[in-house]
Amino acid sequence: MSETDVVIIGAGHNGLTCAAYLAMAGLRVRIVERRKVVGGAAVTEEFHPGFRNSAAAYTVSLLNPRVIGDLRLAEHGLRVVERRAQNFLPSPDGSFLLTGEGRTQASIAALNRQDAQAFDDFSRELEAIADVVRQFVLRAPPNLVAGFGSGAIREAINALGAGNILRHLTLEQSRALLDLFTRPAGEMLDERFDNDLVKALFGFDAIVGNYASPYAAGSAYVMLHHAFGEVNGKKGVWGHAIGGMGAISEAMARAAGSHGVTIDTDAEVREVIVAGNRAVGVVLRNGTTIKADYVVSGINPTLLYTSLLAPEALPAEFLSRIRRWRNGSGTFRINVALSELPSFTALPGPGDHLSSGIIIAPSLAYMDRAFHDARSFGWSREPVVELLIPSTLDDSLAPPGQHVASLFCQHVAPHLPAGRSWDEAREEVADLMIATVDRSAPGFAASVLGRRILSPLDLEREFALTGGDIFHGALTLNQLFSARPMLGYADYRGPLKGLYHCGSGAHPGGGVTGAPGHNAARVILRDHRALFKTG
Repeated sequence: MSETDVVIIGAGHNGLTCAAYLAMAGLRVRIVERRKVVGGAAVTEEFHPGFRNSAAAYTVSLLNPRVIGDLRLAEHGLRVVERRAQNFLPSPDGSFLLTGEGRTQASIAALNRQDAQAFDDFSRELEAIADVVRQFVLRAPPNLVAGFGSGAIREAINALGAGNILRHLTLEQSRALLDLFTRPAGEMLDERFDNDLVKALFGFDAIVGNYASPYAAGSAYVMLHHAFGEVNGKKGVWGHAIGGMGAISEAMARAAGSHGVTIDTDAEVREVIVAGNRAVGVVLRNGTTIKADYVVSGINPTLLYTSLLAPEALPAEFLSRIRRWRNGSGTFRINVALSELPSFTALPGPGDHLSSGIIIAPSLAYMDRAFHDARSFGWSREPVVELLIPSTLDDSLAPPGQHVASLFCQHVAPHLPAGRSWDEAREEVADLMIATVDRSAPGFAASVLGRRILSPLDLEREFALTGGDIFHGALTLNQLFSARPMLGYADYRGPLKGLYHCGSGAHPGGGVTGAPGHNAARVILRDHRALFKTG
C-alpha cells in the first residue's frame, strides 16, 4: 500500500498547480519542498527591516487565466493590478519612450512618425501569432515516439490537433510564425523600425532571461514567449500581485490545501526510489521514505536526472543528452530599499512611468555589446537593467514614504571565466548595476538604504535554479515544444514509468505560468484512469 498516490518534488508554483489539479480529481497528493517556504522562485521575503519584495520572480503577465479560474485563486486571496504605464525607456540623449494604454502611439510618434505606423502593424502581427501560441500553452506538444502502438496512435492524433490549429493561419502568418521561431529578433526589428528605443522595447523581451545577443538565431521566439501573457483579461499587459509574487504561491498553496494536499517544507529529496523500471517514491535528506504510485518533478531536469537518480537507472543515451541540457539565463537580481523615488533625467519627478518596467538599454547595439562583453569578461560593464518599483502599486511592501525596487539585470555569465567565483564578484557587480541606474536617475544610488543580491550562484543555491537559470533551461529551438526537455519525452512522462515532469523544464517553458503543472496533471490523470480501468 503506497503512502500516497502522488509525491511532487518542489513546491514551486508549477508543483502547487499540478498538486491542486490532481487533488481536485480525488488523488492523495503530497509535496516535498527543500526550502522552509512554498513558492520556489515566486516568493515574497523581507530583505531589509520593514521592506519586503518579490525575491526572484518579480512581475505578472504569463500566469494562465484558466489556472487562475480553475484554482479559484482570487477566492484564495490573489489580487493582481495592472501597471499604470507598461514600459519606460530613457535614453542618454534625453529622449524617452513610454508605453501603455493611450500612451504608446503618441510617444513613438514623437520619436519617429513612420515607426508609429510600423508599431501598429508589427503589434497586430505579433498578437495574431501570440493567439496561436496561446492555444498550444495548455496542451501537450506532439511527442515523437518509436515504433507503432497505442502511444504512436495517441501522438498522431495529437499532431493532427496541432496541425488543425495551424491550419487557420494565413500563408503570411505562417511565414511570420516561422520567422519568430527561427530568426534573430534584432534582424526582424531592424527591418521594421528606425528608432533605437522602439527596437529596444521589443528587443528587451528577446534577451530577458536569455543569455544571448538580440541578433542570435531564435531570440525572436523569446520575444514572442513574453508576448502571450495577459492581466485581468487584457492581452499583452503586465501587472503586480498585491503582496508580491509570494501572494501567487500562497494562494495556490491554499487552493491545494483546500483539496487535501499535504505540503512538507524543509523536506529536501535525497533520491528518487526506483524498482525495476519504475519510480516508486522518494527518500528525503533526513531519511524519511515516501512511497507513491507517481513521482512528479517540478525541478530542473538536469538536477533531477544527475542528482536524484542513479545513473544505472536511466537509459544511457537519455542521460548523456540530459547532461547537455543548456542552463544559464545570464541574470543577476537585486532588491533595494529606497528612501525616496528616483527621478529620471529624461522624465523628471513622479509619474505613472515609475509604475512601469523601466528598461535601461537604449538600443539593440547596446544589448549586443552587453552580451559579448559578458562572454569575454564575465559580466557586461554596460549592463541591461530593468527596474521595477512595485511599491508604487502596493504600499504593503515598504514603510510610508519609502519604496522597494527590483533590479533584473542582464547579461552576466552563469559561470565566471578563469575560475573566479561569483562570491568574489557579487558586490562589485551589484555596485555596477546600481550605478547604471544612477546614470539615468542621478541620486538613485544615494537613496539605497539596503539591498539583497542574487548572483547566478546565489539563485542556484537559494532556489535550486541550475546555473541561475530562471527558465529551468534555455528557450532555444532545440529545447522547445516537442524537444522540451527532449524529443521523445515532451509528453510530461520521464524515461521511467511513474515519473513525470511538471516544472518549467517541460513545455511551454519558463515564467510564472502554471501551464506545465496544469498539463502534467492532465497526463498523470489520463494514465491513472487507464490503469484503474484495466486494474
